[in-house]
Formats: sequence, structure tokens, C-alpha cells
Amino acid sequence: MTTHSSPRNTTHGDVLIIGSGAAGLTLALHLAETQQVMVLSKGPITEGSTRYAQGGISAVLDQQDSLDAHVRDTLTAGGGLCDEPAVRFAVDAGPAAIAWLLDMGVPFTQETNAEGKVQLHLTREGGHSHRRVVHAADATGEAVENTLVQRVRQHPNIRLFEHHIAVDLITTEKMGLSENRCAGAYVLDLEAQRVDVFAAPAVVLATGGASKAYLYSSNPDGATGDGIAMAWRAGCRIGNMEFMQFHPTCLYHPKAKSFLISEAVRGEGGRLLRPDGTRFMPEFDERDELAPRDIVARAIDHEMKRLGAECMYLDISHKPAEFIQQHFPMIYQRCLDYGFDMTQEPLPVVPAAHYTCGGIATDLHARTDLPGLYAVGEVAYTGLHGANRMASNSLLECLVFARAAAEHISAHPPAPLPKTTIPPWDESRVTDSDEEVVVSHNWDELRRFMWDYVGIVRSTKRLQRALRRVELLRGEIHEYYSHFRISNDLLELRNLAVVAEIIIRSALSRQESRGLHYTLDYPKPDPALDGIPTLLKITP
Repeated sequence: MTTHSSPRNTTHGDVLIIGSGAAGLTLALHLAETQQVMVLSKGPITEGSTRYAQGGISAVLDQQDSLDAHVRDTLTAGGGLCDEPAVRFAVDAGPAAIAWLLDMGVPFTQETNAEGKVQLHLTREGGHSHRRVVHAADATGEAVENTLVQRVRQHPNIRLFEHHIAVDLITTEKMGLSENRCAGAYVLDLEAQRVDVFAAPAVVLATGGASKAYLYSSNPDGATGDGIAMAWRAGCRIGNMEFMQFHPTCLYHPKAKSFLISEAVRGEGGRLLRPDGTRFMPEFDERDELAPRDIVARAIDHEMKRLGAECMYLDISHKPAEFIQQHFPMIYQRCLDYGFDMTQEPLPVVPAAHYTCGGIATDLHARTDLPGLYAVGEVAYTGLHGANRMASNSLLECLVFARAAAEHISAHPPAPLPKTTIPPWDESRVTDSDEEVVVSHNWDELRRFMWDYVGIVRSTKRLQRALRRVELLRGEIHEYYSHFRISNDLLELRNLAVVAEIIIRSALSRQESRGLHYTLDYPKPDPALDGIPTLLKITP
């Protein structure tokens, strides 16, 4: 057996942020005036779900709109499971969040109004009763991410660690101390292939969602539920994981990996069509194509299965070509690259896993159950989204709760870490793997049965079948993890299997259909479950 004894490397800071999307970078910038901040990124700092967010950020900026209307729309989309104080908290802070991004230099799309005054252009998306979505053409996430990255790189109090993936959280309980709190994380340096210690009295998970648990996803490859799985292993409650949002309209093309067609295309008049050119959304909801995503995704899924069709179609070609090119320049160009001219023809679309509405349970300060550990962005369950996320409320949540976490950490700085030495990562009993095929095979199997059994339409039998399979997989993965040196792929598979089991158990426990969770055995909402989230605390 070959062993490797790597030199121990411990990095210290005031705050460790795991994740480099809008939530993590916003938090870093708010903290950096008073704290020494460390930011970890699994890959290049710009590569995450934020970058691929096309639509925009919802905030009340128009005089004809109101905060109450935004709250009301969010509660409606959330299907009776939103936490109203959390919704009000996020909506109230929306205008200030947009003002901060403007100060940072984000180039939002503007227009000249009837009085000749230049103002932000607002678009409308599904579930919204008013135009309130601020955007940068159809590449808002990229504009936000690029701007924040530039600011972060320039700040002397922020240290960036790219190509670093967190393995597990370090808690004082594991160090033999009676008072349990978070003390940092073990982190795999992917370039040095060494596990190091990152120590900080405050740790923030900003790792994004878990859509890669499914075969088809609009998310980049890093959306593997790492933060949720780490928090779960540390004893935190995980909430509402049965509510996985499927974006209704991803481009259907063998080479168009994870390319979604923004909600804003329907917001600006796009129509959903069957292969024969007839519309179908009026048969499912009075709001037609502007119904919330869960309704639109189920309608597309229903029509595809009913007709045996590979896809449905999204058509905005009835609008002037100049309008389409001006409003959706990136989508228009990408579709051209794949051979589709959206100014002349409908686009083939299918649903794909898109957003994790549940996550690590937090309060309005982004605190988790574990002292010293915070969670912000898609990784967190704040109560904002309920049973379904309304379009463009996700980046809003990132900005608002990142600022809330920063304010709490600054006002209540965690006590210094105990002087007890954090033990180094022990890999004295493992070897290099000669069976990487186990990882790739289990990865494929997991994502396929999650798509087939735990997807848009579920049943108790399908969920029980999935649970048996995930329990077997987790056993195999644990054995592999115990014997072989860790890798990026193994860590992501281990985390996805944990999250998949939480999704399945959450779905089995909710014996009703509500929002994004639709089961054939309980097709109606149960009024007795109004306002009651699913909260699980599973120990290994």
C-alpha cells in the first residue's frame, strides 16, 4: 500500500466563505472593510450558477408597483409555504440591493422614458404582476459576476483561493471540545492535490444548489450540493428539499449543454407550442405562458408524455426581429450557433432541473443551527421561496441575505477559535484508486434514477424505488471514500448522494401535491400543511 504524507498547511482568517457566486462575493465585499476574508472557489472564480443567470433581479423600482404587490406575488408563487417575514425582509431590501450593484458598476440595461429621462429598463417574468425585473440585456448574471469579481480582486482584505473544493466542515466537537461550533473546513487544493486546513471563527456556505442530482440540468457542473451535504453531516437542519425547480424551457439540442431560454422570452410575448403549432398553456392556467414555473414545466412534461414528443416549442418569431435581437442578444446568438433563428422559427425546448428551493435552514441573519456557521444564496433555506421560487427572486435573495450575514458577523464577531490545534487531514490509510469507473458509473446511475423517479411528476412507488437505490449507492460510495484518496469527482458524488437521499425522504414525507412537488398518490394540496415546511435533520 502506498501512502503520502503531505506537509500540513493551515490558512487563517476572520471569515471563510466557501463559494464565489453573487452571494459569496457580495458578502466578501460587505465584510472586507473590517474583516480578513478568505473566499474559496471550486474552479475559476467566475464559474458558477450566477454567471448563467439570464433574466435579472426582481425589485420594486416603478411607481406603479409596490412592495406589497411584490410580497403578494411571491407568496402566491410559493404555494402557501413561504415564510412571510422572510419574504417581506427580502422585498423591502430589494431597492437598496440594486442601488449597491449600481454603485459597484453593474451595467444594467437602461431606457429613455416619455419625459426624456434615462432610467433602468424593467421587464416582467412569470408570476410577477408588474414589470420589476432589472437586467443587463439577457446576461444579467454574467454582468453581476464580472463586476463583483473585479471588485473582489482589487480588495486587499480579500484572499481568493481558486481550484479549491471543501471536503468537510471542522467543528470543535470533532476536536474533543464540549462546546460545539464551526472552526473552519478541510479543503482539497485541486492543483497541489493536497488537503489543507482553513481555520476561521466564522464560516459561510455560499456553494449554490444541487441541480446536478438530475440527468438534465440548466446548471454548470459544480452545482453538486456540496454545502448542503457538509452542513447535514455537521448536524444542521435541511428544509424543503422536495421542492426542486425545473426550468420549463431549456434548448433541446444534443450539443446545447445546460443552455436555458430565459423566462423573459415568455415575459415579452413568447408562446409555447405543440409540434403541430397549436398552443397548450391556456388549457392549463389562466395566466397562460406567464404562469409560475412549476405549472409551465408540468404542462410541458404532460404534453411531451401524452404525445410521445421529444420536446415542445417556444415561439417569439411573431415579434419584430429587431426587438428580439435587442432584448435577447446572447440567446439569439447562441441559438444561431446551434442552427436556430428565433426571429424566424420556434425553438425546441424541454424542462431541466434548475433551482434548489430548499437548503440549509437559516434565520434572517443567515445563521444556521451550528454556531459560527452561516449560509447564503441557493444553498440556504430562508423561507423566501416556499414551494416554488418566483422568477428573478434568486439573485435578490443572494444580495439581501449576504448583506444580512455581513451585518451580523460585523456586529457580533465570533470569539477567537480555541487554542486547541486542529488535527490535519489523515490519509495514512488510503491508496490511489485504480477503480475510477466506480465513480463515473455511480454518478450516471444516481442522476438517471433521480430524473426518472424523483422528477417533475412523482409517486410513492417511484420514490421508494429511488430510496432503495440511493441507500445502496451511498454504501458503495462510503466504502470507496474510506479506502481511496479523494478527488474532485469523488467528493461531488459523495455530496450528491447525500442530497439525493434528503430530496427523496423529504418528498416521501410530504403527502400532498404543492408547488414543485407533484405526486400522483396525493394530487391535491392538504390545507392542514399550509405554512409547514419539511425540516429534516439526518445523522450519518
